[in-house]
Amino acid sequence: MIEMKKILTTTALLTLLSFGMAAQQTLTLDECRRMAVEHNRGLEQARTQVEMAGYDRKTAFANYLPNISATGSYLYNNRNIALISDAQSAKLTGMGTLMQGTLEGVAGGVTSQIAGKMTGAMAQLQTAIQSNPALAMEYMGSPMWQTVLGMLGQMDFSGMTLPDMSAAINSIGQEIDNALHPDLEHVMLGAVTLQQPVFAGGKIVYSNQIARLAEDLARSRYDQQYAEVLVGIDQAYWQIVSVAAKRDLAQSYAGLLHQLEHDVDVAVREGVSTQSDALQIKVKANEADMLLTKAENGLTLAKMLLCKEIGLPLDSNIRLADEGQDFIPAPEQEPEKDFEAILSDRPETRSLGLATKIYDKKADVARADMLPTVALVANYMVTNPNAFNGLSNSWNGGMFSAGVLVNVPIFHGGEALQKTRKARAEANLYRSQLAEAEDLIRLQVTQNRQQLTEAGEKVAMAENNLAHAEENLRTATLGFEAGVIETNTVLAAQTAWLQAHSELIDAGIERQMTQVNLEKAEGNYHAE
Repeated sequence: MIEMKKILTTTALLTLLSFGMAAQQTLTLDECRRMAVEHNRGLEQARTQVEMAGYDRKTAFANYLPNISATGSYLYNNRNIALISDAQSAKLTGMGTLMQGTLEGVAGGVTSQIAGKMTGAMAQLQTAIQSNPALAMEYMGSPMWQTVLGMLGQMDFSGMTLPDMSAAINSIGQEIDNALHPDLEHVMLGAVTLQQPVFAGGKIVYSNQIARLAEDLARSRYDQQYAEVLVGIDQAYWQIVSVAAKRDLAQSYAGLLHQLEHDVDVAVREGVSTQSDALQIKVKANEADMLLTKAENGLTLAKMLLCKEIGLPLDSNIRLADEGQDFIPAPEQEPEKDFEAILSDRPETRSLGLATKIYDKKADVARADMLPTVALVANYMVTNPNAFNGLSNSWNGGMFSAGVLVNVPIFHGGEALQKTRKARAEANLYRSQLAEAEDLIRLQVTQNRQQLTEAGEKVAMAENNLAHAEENLRTATLGFEAGVIETNTVLAAQTAWLQAHSELIDAGIERQMTQVNLEKAEGNYHAE
């Protein structure tokens, strides 16, 4: 029965362990980098800035193309305008009545006198109409006017019987008066305008060059942000590997102490060792257990930080590909790059170089404000009332016009000149910063290369020390088991073994971190 319970318990533990291993996710360094790039908010913002710079470049290119716009306007006037006075308007509208009364008043006179007065009245009417060319063209050939002339030709002066022409003449006068009072209560205007720049002092060309440089600058800043993200992920990755190695080391050290504790307890019972030795071992064992607990907690926090950076839930069960190995792997060595290639690959120097070029172009743009500009202009305009048809209320007919617009700046207080000087000064500032950055990068690369060499030497020394410490621990353990070595000697050998192993882990991690810093210094971290 007891054996059956043991079998069931062992089966349950294996089942739980298999489920735990199935839920665990193993991540390589490249996978961590990829996930961090996909989930980093700062990189997302940098990508958006690159996209915005692309839109600015397209906007600048649009300045080469013609600008076509449509304009419409409406104006309400509470009063109409009059081209003649009120007295002249009254004479026009009552001209027929006046002429009819004059004719009837002289009906008994001599025919020649009547004819003369009629001729004079007609001459006055014609003079009044012809004084306005637009009215003359409209009414002299109108049917109404021809009717009046016909009626005058049928008049019988011998019998002094005159037809009534007042209504017809008054109607003509009313039409003339209406024409001299155009309806401008509702005024509407429509126009389509085209402008095509021909020469703008080079401003359009330089603005397009600045927009392209600004887009390259946004990409360079994205590369810089990208490198920072990768460096942070690499450091977090190797920090977890270091803590995991220290955790495994603490487990081994605690195991050694607990085994020694057991052996000392046996020796105490046999009278070979004292109780003081047993208590000393118990204290060391408790310290090792505390060290193991701290390592476990540190490993949990380090993994939570990595999960945050790569976009996984904080409680995700992850394991790194380099975690749990007996040694820290050596970094892959890249071929040594020359400084010219390094300076061209570093996003900082590329950003400063692009900024220098941008401000050089800004100086050209500011100088273009002092040069003439030339543009072609064309438009088509319609109005209601129609300005091309006697101010009639119609949309029939419009006007097309085209020309050249030239603007020559003469004096603006020297504003453009000062802007040009400022842009040149800023370009010189960035040029100086670029030279300083190049010197610092050379120093940084040289320093990191030396540190990488020193880290390799530290690893070699730590490996040698660990070999000696392991041999010392082996001989001390054998001597203790043989009863010829005291407990303190074994504890010292275990402590030396722990320190040597810890130094080897630190040296291996330092070499990895130094390689990471060197990769960044040489500009090897850049987006694809």
